[in-house]
Amino acid sequence: MTHAGLPLHYTTLQTAPRHRPPMRAAATSTAFSLLSPSRLPTSTPTTTSLPFRRRLRLAAMAAAASSFRPEAARSPPAVEPPAPPLSKFKVALCQLSVTADKARNIARARAAIESAAADGAKLVLLPEIWNGPYSNDSFPEYAEDIEAGGDAAPSYSMMSDVARSLQITLVGGSISERSGNNLYNTCCVFGSDGKLKGKHRKVHLFDIDIPGKITFQESKTLTAGQDLTIVDTDVGRIGIGICYDIRFQELAMLYAARGAHLLCYPGAFNMTTGPLHWELLQRARATDNQLFVATCAPARDTSSSYVAWGHSTLVGPFGEVIATTEHDEATIIAEVDYSLIEQRRQFLPLRHQRRGDLYQLVDVQGSGSK
Repeated sequence: MTHAGLPLHYTTLQTAPRHRPPMRAAATSTAFSLLSPSRLPTSTPTTTSLPFRRRLRLAAMAAAASSFRPEAARSPPAVEPPAPPLSKFKVALCQLSVTADKARNIARARAAIESAAADGAKLVLLPEIWNGPYSNDSFPEYAEDIEAGGDAAPSYSMMSDVARSLQITLVGGSISERSGNNLYNTCCVFGSDGKLKGKHRKVHLFDIDIPGKITFQESKTLTAGQDLTIVDTDVGRIGIGICYDIRFQELAMLYAARGAHLLCYPGAFNMTTGPLHWELLQRARATDNQLFVATCAPARDTSSSYVAWGHSTLVGPFGEVIATTEHDEATIIAEVDYSLIEQRRQFLPLRHQRRGDLYQLVDVQGSGSK
């Protein structure tokens, strides 16, 4: 399926989601109380009923906003999110233990998806590279030919079948995809009919070198994707990124400008960057764009050559952590309430305050230019 002519492409199994530290919880509570509906007017007064000075201030603010040309801050101009088919639904983040046994990984993933659907989840996320080890040596060995399907793509076939049989939307984490002479880190999104609705090939490859900590170069074996991936589903419009993609705020901003309700990032941050950046980046992308962000990671395996941080998380449009877990295999089930998006955007009207007279974000593919 395509969008705008482009590829569109707490029930816990073993561990309970961790609670936020009391100090953070208190700070979050204070922030919400300051901006809660109880502190807002219960009805909107007409301009003429306001005191004269207040009317002058409102008129000045309106004039200033107009001079800022906020609609010009994004090219083409941002679109409003479409009315989602569901305003509330349950999402499941299946943090899976990954082994070298591909058949076992596929069976384990299916069981987790089925359990999540039985608990009411309408959207299920899987981790990055969940069907085999995360390593340059393993990517070619575990790669699947998605276009061929069948025996050439057992992970893909399972995801399609389980989405159809359970009538859920499935963001299938990512697997290594073989296409011609290239390998990609690919996320497949399936509709409730089991059909492929979008395929995201990781745009930003994970090439880093932190001396004494971690060195990894995905580009040794993988090829970078060339397209943004935004998908209209039974649970709203979803923008897809994979792991390292979350570090690039431009991608999230473009998805927001294309009307996304939710951003999904299967990821596998490591023990160096995970503690510092994983939650930080999720909350930043959600706060910057005032929408939901969901992430799903593999469970931690300290015997693996690449040790994942874990901590799959759902973040709301005010940057609040709605649900999260630690590093063991677990499934988080939490509620997404899209009415919060508009509420938060009313509290902080960023879309009306952007300075189109000073800067512009250009959606190169969306504008039809190269």
